[in-house]
Parts: sequence; C-alpha cells; structure tokens
Amino acid sequence: MKRSAFFLDRDGVVIRQVSYLHTPEQVELETGVPEALRRIHDSGALAVVVTNQSGVARGMFTREDVEKVHARIQELLAPHGERIDGFFTCFHHPDFTGPCACRKPAPGLFLEAAETLGIDIPSSFMAGDKFSDLESGRNAGVRQSFLVLTGYGPKYADRAREEGFAVVQTLSDAVRTCFGEER
Repeated sequence: MKRSAFFLDRDGVVIRQVSYLHTPEQVELETGVPEALRRIHDSGALAVVVTNQSGVARGMFTREDVEKVHARIQELLAPHGERIDGFFTCFHHPDFTGPCACRKPAPGLFLEAAETLGIDIPSSFMAGDKFSDLESGRNAGVRQSFLVLTGYGPKYADRAREEGFAVVQTLSDAVRTCFGEER
C-alpha cells in the first residue's frame, strides 16, 4: 500500500537559507522543523526532501559534500526523535550539464521518490520557498503545494497567491493546514 508524503525543499524550508551551502557547519534547522516532522510522521506520511544542488554542476562542491550536509540534518533532528525519510537531489544545471528530468520544476525527483519509497503522489503535499518548488509539485501532481515565507519565500508570495497556491509563514503552518493541530 502506498503512503502519502510531504515533499520538502531543503534550503529555506528545512534548513536556513545559505547560498550554495556545502559544509555541515553551515546547517541550522528552520524554526519548528522537528515539530512539523513529528506531525507529518504522526499522520502516517513520509517527510521527503527534494532539492536542486547545482553547485555540484558548477564545480563549487561535490556530491559527497551534499551527503555530509544531509547527514548533519539527520544529526540535528535525531535528538528530537525525528528524521527525513529520504533525500532526492538534482546535481545538474542546464548551463553546465544540459537539460535533465530531475531539476525542479521538473517532476523527476518526485517520481524517483515515489518509486523508491512507495509514495502516492496525488495524496501528497509540497512545501517550498521558491516558485519552482510550487511548479514542481504541480507538475508532479501533488494534492497541494505551499509557499513558505522563510528563505526566499517573500520574493515569490504575490506570484504564488496570483496562481492559487497557498502561502504560509512556516513549514509548521503548512503541516497544520494539512494535518490539523497536535492532539
């Protein structure tokens, strides 16, 4: 039986936005993320990060650097009894590696996650801080996408509202909208 998921952009949603973040020392969780993940997991859904990391294609850092950042995120979540259930990463950039099917707003990362983790995309959600995150959720066919006003979110808020996407302050607000208050 397939499960729903809450797809999450990484930078500006799960962790604080730092341009081309590539070292574990730079990682800082956004406020309320452990609690939001707890609510996601309590609902029976998976928490899945889908992230573009074009710094690899640009030669700014390596895939191994990205994996170390992901390991640090898990380390910061562990004391809260939480985790990310999967990280799905696009390492491409069209100017350096040519087009690909995984760079958001393309749905490739969602499709890969669905295949790997047994996710039912139409019953799933997306939270991101860029318009391309919202488009990727729509292109993948998620139930609803949310623009969070952390990270780059304020820059895209008007456009998101104009195109009918939900705009919320934080990931916690998006999760509450989907799953209700904690019991």
